[in-house]
Amino acid sequence: MDVKRNDGNNSAQVCRSWNRAEAEALYGLPFAELMLQAQSVHRANFDPNHVETASLLSIKTGGCPEGCGYCSQSAHYDTGLKATRLMNRADVVATAQRVKDAGATRFCMAAAWRSPKDRDLDQVCDMVSAVKALGMETCVTLGMLMPKQAARLSEAGLDFYNHNVDTSARFYGKIITTRTLQDRIDTLAHVREAGIKVCCGGIIGMGEFVEDRLSMLVLLANLPRHPESVPINLWNQVKGVPVNDTAERPDPIALVRLVATTRIMMPKSVVRLSAGRQYMSDELQALCFLAGANSIFLGDVLLTTKNPKADRDANLLHRLGITSGLS
Repeated sequence: MDVKRNDGNNSAQVCRSWNRAEAEALYGLPFAELMLQAQSVHRANFDPNHVETASLLSIKTGGCPEGCGYCSQSAHYDTGLKATRLMNRADVVATAQRVKDAGATRFCMAAAWRSPKDRDLDQVCDMVSAVKALGMETCVTLGMLMPKQAARLSEAGLDFYNHNVDTSARFYGKIITTRTLQDRIDTLAHVREAGIKVCCGGIIGMGEFVEDRLSMLVLLANLPRHPESVPINLWNQVKGVPVNDTAERPDPIALVRLVATTRIMMPKSVVRLSAGRQYMSDELQALCFLAGANSIFLGDVLLTTKNPKADRDANLLHRLGITSGLS
């Protein structure tokens, strides 16, 4: 079958309805069969020997009024994190230039807000336009958006908006009570209507079951359009948050199975190994790339948590023969 590779706009994707039983059957295939299917889908849509490199900067840290039970930036918990004000434009642009020079092709800006105020959005739009002028793809995550706010970000040239669903509908209420899952889905719809691409995934290892992880994938795969980027985050240990009481790091093979299932269910989406890579061995990351993961974050820090150093990433990708912004 002659299938064209993904051109990046995701407009030609073939969406189908998934249910959890189908996802479970896929996830539960013999490992070799699951990997073969995932690698076949991956090769049909992407260069199997290329990984996208992005960088993530916290432009406003801490003091968030949301009560997400996993987050170091929530004002509800004593995590030892000091809240900061919104960074100035010049510092953000200078950071973007540095990470571009270091090999990043996408620059993501994150602010710990429930939703942005108009005066703050003015500044973020200026940052987006300035980073876009450097020749980088732009992404922001600012919390919930109203339609007019999404339209303003689109006018500023924003490429991607990140807004994770985090987990399944069943498990969601156990970790977040200050906003609903529907609130998140509404924001995704506003972003789509504004013509901005969607970056949406979740977090695993918070105490959820495998069934919850697969239900999350079913939710994402059954959106009107698949997210252009799907980040898979391993929960990073954070002192002082409730998830500490339930967290359990996933079995490595279970993580690979989840990546492979994500690749098959959302064939044209970029699948990003996001937070938690510092817990992963080189061999585990290699298996995830083989299963269809094709994006990583560069930099020693992701918002407030650790990330593998650039030289480790460059060395691993070189040994695997994978090209990236680092090569």
